[in-house]
Amino acid sequence: MTPTNTAYIALGSNKGNRFDYLQSAVDAIFRQVGSIKKISKIYQTPAVGFDDDNIPDFYNACVRVTTDLKPKSLMKLLLNIEKDLGRERKKGSGYASRIIDLDLLFYNDEIIESKSLQLPHPELHNRRFVLQPLCDVGKDTVHPRFEKTVDVLLSEVEDQSHIEPLHQWLKNPSQAFDFGGFNYLAIEGNIGAGKTSLANKIAQDFNAKLILERFADNAFLPKFYKEPERYAFTLEMSFLADRYQQISDDLSQLDLFKDFMVSDYDVNKSLIFSKVTLPEDEFRLYRKLFYQVYKDIAKPDLYVYLYQNTERLQANIKKRGRAYEKNIEDTYLEKLNAGYLEFLKSQTDLNVKIIDISDRDFVKNREDYLWLLRKVIN
Repeated sequence: MTPTNTAYIALGSNKGNRFDYLQSAVDAIFRQVGSIKKISKIYQTPAVGFDDDNIPDFYNACVRVTTDLKPKSLMKLLLNIEKDLGRERKKGSGYASRIIDLDLLFYNDEIIESKSLQLPHPELHNRRFVLQPLCDVGKDTVHPRFEKTVDVLLSEVEDQSHIEPLHQWLKNPSQAFDFGGFNYLAIEGNIGAGKTSLANKIAQDFNAKLILERFADNAFLPKFYKEPERYAFTLEMSFLADRYQQISDDLSQLDLFKDFMVSDYDVNKSLIFSKVTLPEDEFRLYRKLFYQVYKDIAKPDLYVYLYQNTERLQANIKKRGRAYEKNIEDTYLEKLNAGYLEFLKSQTDLNVKIIDISDRDFVKNREDYLWLLRKVIN
């Protein structure tokens, strides 16, 4: 998974419908930048530094965002959002009213000095209209240059401009993605389908307890890929035991600080894989053991199957670079996919959604990710 970074973005508007422009900017940041973790109050502040005394007051706010974007890419995207909302930046000295103003204040604890970007924002510690909303969303964040928290900087700032909080609140677009109906969500798919990536992203963005399959510790997996006929039964039996132990532990351990659970596997994958890898007589024996072991395991509220075509699966497998997966054949992936679909069609007590993501890249493209979330919850 790409590391998730924390960024603080200031928003301001003093032209046109100021509230609507702030909300439109928040919506665009959510769609294009990343998950919005917290939104400040809106503060009305006088326009400072303008030649005209009749300039309308500003509405200012701040958001805390998690993003996979690098700082310069993020700043470029913020400028594009300004442009899309109708702002025209004019060259020359002096201040001008603006439909929307987006400033990158902090990006993790990085310090950057370049022509195109300075981090932290070089003026944030001098501006009350920046520090006050920033304090709402990150009062304990430490300024990496001054080694002071935001609330300390606010208490020390010389700017005594009048700031008035409004009784209007910006809406977090993530509220449109309601996972409240789920206690346990299982993400499934073929090898390389992206189930672990999606489970990770959902857990990060929606405060879910993450349950990941511990396949990497299975000593028989590399042996199976080299000699499948010899190690198939041993591998499947080891997975049977490991998955039972893990899922039993994870499902029984309630986390009061998480809203629901999301896993990157469902225990029934043991049946699906074993049917493909084992001879008929061994599979019948395995199936009996499976039903004895898993008869009391809780079922997910929703089972999501991510379908990708074989070409995309192979590209993803190659990209992640696991040595023991490099010789997986197309026919094996196709048999697994057929096994999954056959299993899912026969299920009457599972709430199943099959989503074709062959033409989507939800890891690199946030709009594809949001499209996929809508498919999951709707």
